Amino acid sequence: MFQVQTHKQGGLYSAFTLLELIYHATVREVRKTHGNAIIGLLLNMMQTVVLVLVFYLMFSVLGLRGTAVRGDFLLYIMSGIFLFLTHTKAMGAVVGSAGPTSPMMLHAPMNTIVAIASSALSSLYIQVLSMTVVLFLYHTAFTPVVINQPVGAFAMLLLSWATGVAVGMVFLALKPWFPGFVALASTIYARANMIASGKMFLAKTLPGWMLSMFDWNPLFHTIDQARGFVFINYVATVSSISYPVKVTIALTMIGLMGEFYTRRHASLSWSAGR
Repeated sequence: MFQVQTHKQGGLYSAFTLLELIYHATVREVRKTHGNAIIGLLLNMMQTVVLVLVFYLMFSVLGLRGTAVRGDFLLYIMSGIFLFLTHTKAMGAVVGSAGPTSPMMLHAPMNTIVAIASSALSSLYIQVLSMTVVLFLYHTAFTPVVINQPVGAFAMLLLSWATGVAVGMVFLALKPWFPGFVALASTIYARANMIASGKMFLAKTLPGWMLSMFDWNPLFHTIDQARGFVFINYVATVSSISYPVKVTIALTMIGLMGEFYTRRHASLSWSAGR
């Protein structure tokens, strides 16, 4: 009798247990950034504001404001900065999550999938909260923020986050095998996206030969599509939504297979002396 009852509740109970574990691990990851949650949020907001101000001054000094889309110039800059930071932070959070040789994996219900999910979700939570607060302050203190299609723009933010998670999973699968290479490669990738993401210019203004230098990057597509949703005067015709979706699915599958292989061959001796 008890055996049958356990069998009936096993799948549902396991699902709720996993979700609860991911929730608590996510809270732990959020609190890990700073002991005080408010200060941690303020630090992340300050990073966003500083990047926006740097690009605003750079565009103004170099006289590049004319190349921006017709509309709110600061909103144009923020549309690129928000997606760039969301993508980069998600990638960094997943790469820095607990691996198969981490001491956290010695606790029974904990596994690498929970560690990856909690790191990714905590990154998304902090970025969305920071973005909301920055936009609210800009809306109330300076000028009303008008987004043409907010649902589509937010979907592009989530897609940027998903591509960052997918890239991070590939790096994470390689990390136990090549820790030095992964640390260098992830840093180079994040720095390269300062330019390769296309947040500093409109994709439609690029000539064909230059466009081919950027359209390999899924973040380039999501930023351009987001601007098409944000501004009524801009239609994103040289980028697509399907490309970053396909890249995300492909890299996620590669990352999961690599993580599964690494977990099966993981040895605690790998972390000895590191």
